[in-house]
This record gives sequence, C-alpha cells and structure tokens, in this order.
Amino acid sequence: MEIRVKCGCGEEGCSEWTIVELQGVVDSQSSFQGSVQNLEIGRLCHSDSSQESYTFTVGYHELTGSKVTLKKPLLVLKKLQKCTDGSSEKETELQVVGIIRSKILFKTRPKPLFSGITSLFCSCLLL
Repeated sequence: MEIRVKCGCGEEGCSEWTIVELQGVVDSQSSFQGSVQNLEIGRLCHSDSSQESYTFTVGYHELTGSKVTLKKPLLVLKKLQKCTDGSSEKETELQVVGIIRSKILFKTRPKPLFSGITSLFCSCLLL
C-alpha cells in the first residue's frame, strides 16, 4: 500500500510546533465531562532571560521548565481519505501540517503556590 505525503505549506514553510512534556499525570476535575479539545489546563509563561526557561502554572502549582532541541524533528500529519476516479476504493494521503523541532521539558516537582489560598484563608478567619 502506497501512502503519499504532501506538504501544503507553500513558500512560507511549515508552521513550527513545540511539545510540552510533563512528568506525571494531569487530572481533570470530576465535573468535566467533555472532550479534551480546547480544554484549558493552565498558564504557560516565557521568561525574558537569555536562557529558554518557562513557567507553567496549573491551579496552585507552578512548574519550571526549559526548551530542549529534539535530536530528530517530528512531523505533524493530517490523514486525508480521497476517492479515486471510477472505483470504490479510497486513497490515503498524509498532509504535513507542521514540524516539531523542540520541546519544553518540565522535569522537576511542582512548587506549591500558597499566597492565594493563605490570603483567602486569613481573610475568612478575620471575619
């Protein structure tokens, strides 16, 4: 079986993607019963320093990570099914959507952020 790979990026080149790699498990709330598409997990911030360091805040936890170049780039592909002329068979084609050359790696344990909880807790105690 032959599968064609086409790049529809044109002269501009393929869009650059980055992988966000977390160690452990990201659990969603039990009340969430939808698809993971467009699910907001947290806030990713880039520091202005010379090193490629990032901060990822999820709820009351903060992770610090760095940008790492992959040894081998990866392609992001989209599978297309096309009907061939005069036959009932479908031809499979892969379209290049983007290329991944780097990942943001968070390999340390999350740092707890208590400032929001503490101020809320203190204000409740004062009432």
